[in-house]
Amino acid sequence: MTISEMSARTMTEVCNPSSLAIGSFLVEYTAWLMGCGATCIRIEKNVGRIAASYGVCTEMTVMPRHIQLSVMDREDMECITLNVAVKAVPIDFSLNTSLSELSWRIADRHIPLEEAIDIFRKITVEATGRKGKYVPLLVAAANASFCRLFGGDAVAMAIVAAATLAGYMLKNALLSRHVDVRVVFIACAFVSSVLGSTGLLFGLGGTSDVALATSVLYLVPGIPLINSFSDMLYRHYLSAFSRFADAAILTCCLSIGLCLGMLAMGVGMF
Repeated sequence: MTISEMSARTMTEVCNPSSLAIGSFLVEYTAWLMGCGATCIRIEKNVGRIAASYGVCTEMTVMPRHIQLSVMDREDMECITLNVAVKAVPIDFSLNTSLSELSWRIADRHIPLEEAIDIFRKITVEATGRKGKYVPLLVAAANASFCRLFGGDAVAMAIVAAATLAGYMLKNALLSRHVDVRVVFIACAFVSSVLGSTGLLFGLGGTSDVALATSVLYLVPGIPLINSFSDMLYRHYLSAFSRFADAAILTCCLSIGLCLGMLAMGVGMF
């Protein structure tokens, strides 16, 4: 083989990566998208956009805990099927947006697969290293605002902010130690409800009942519920029911923690 032939072969391999290389990238990309809170229709569109750019066809099956992706080369009809577990990462809209932008960059600029993988690695590394030190304060302020929306006074808002801050920091600490998320929700709801009931116990403010009721709202799994309905509309029933079941179980855990906190403090809503 001459040097020119070897160079041509190398260029062809770079410009036309194998189905296995494309599939390995796509299946990991899909796992990260699913883990950070993307809907199934967004995952389908992003993966389809990238696949079309590299000249392959894809078929995807989303399961509750893993994803199966089939990749077929349009030229030689080579087909491979890959399975991957969904990444256990927090819901992150910034990561969701960055990964979606990557799919558009690949489609619009036709960047090589190696470059796309490097960009993907940088995005995921930045996402895992992001601390968000002001997030607990922002969550506390947001939950205190909900208290105000439900008619709470300034004292109730302060109680809710303190209860939310304590519960949210406990949530992060327990999740970082890989504690079961259901236990985390019960524990956080218990702590927040205990702190939220101080207004009722000590007669602080005039809307202490509102403070107790809104002290656990930051735990409501709204995004899984919304995603479940979105998946249902696009006929991804397995993923939809799985997400709905997860949200329902977490809501039950929240309720258990709230009731335990009220029982421990000797207060009641009725």
